[in-house]
Amino acid sequence: RDLVRERSGGRIEVSLSTHAERNLAGNEIVRLVRSGQVEIGAGTLSTLSGDVPILDGIDLAGLAPDITNARRIADDMMAVANRDLERFNTRLVATYPFPAQVLFCRQPFTTLADLRGRRIRTFGNSLVDFFTAIGAQPTSIGFPEVYSALERGVVDCAITGSGSGAAARWPEVSTHISNLPLSWAVAGYMVNLQWWNRLAPEVRAFLEATMKQVSDEQWALGLAATRDGIDCNIGRTAECRIHNVAARPMTEVVATDADRALVRQVFEQTVLPGWVRRCGARCGEVYNQVIAPIAGMRFGG
Repeated sequence: RDLVRERSGGRIEVSLSTHAERNLAGNEIVRLVRSGQVEIGAGTLSTLSGDVPILDGIDLAGLAPDITNARRIADDMMAVANRDLERFNTRLVATYPFPAQVLFCRQPFTTLADLRGRRIRTFGNSLVDFFTAIGAQPTSIGFPEVYSALERGVVDCAITGSGSGAAARWPEVSTHISNLPLSWAVAGYMVNLQWWNRLAPEVRAFLEATMKQVSDEQWALGLAATRDGIDCNIGRTAECRIHNVAARPMTEVVATDADRALVRQVFEQTVLPGWVRRCGARCGEVYNQVIAPIAGMRFGG
């Protein structure tokens, strides 16, 4: 907000509202932007994919083990996503990640195989597919309620960003944290297309450049906050610079080669086919054309 005001010489003012302030669950963003109730909206793409299923393909569970490929996929999928979003009078102008989405558990585990039978708080269809495939029991719980759910044993584990869990004080109610990224909770800034096209060309160019800068900085922060979140959660004071050091340090569960192989197998055999079923055959073709060259895995073999 301040950056836009400063760089525009006060010509552009931004009024910010959080989802909580507007009493939103988050999945309404496309509809709010489409209707013009807000000119710009932001939300995680998996949450918004109920209206636009192609969005879920950008950040499927197990698709991108590293943030470099996660960004390449997000960048290369923008044009495809916008062809679908424009039917909703909406345009995706920038993306950004949260820290790597990793597991926090209230009891010890050493591999993904140990999670069989455990109740795991998830979000989004592809994470549900992933944990179901490895024999766990996915549970849908809103982020604000996860702390108490872990504390009371309603769930055994929960997935969120490594730094997000640190900020929410999850080390107080969990003991073990995985360092294996399962997704990145990639989110996006969307604009009302009619409003966007009415802007003076120089104003639109200014906003595009500003959003690009914000996106670049947020992708860099996503990388830094991923390791920092783990370091803070396990009590590494010297390496903890962004979040707060946990008063009750957790145990880091280091991913094994078998874990990584299992993630790839479940993605290919369950997560990807599940998304194509929800999204339609065209999405399998889009995946093979745009994402497969980056991910190294094709739909349909």
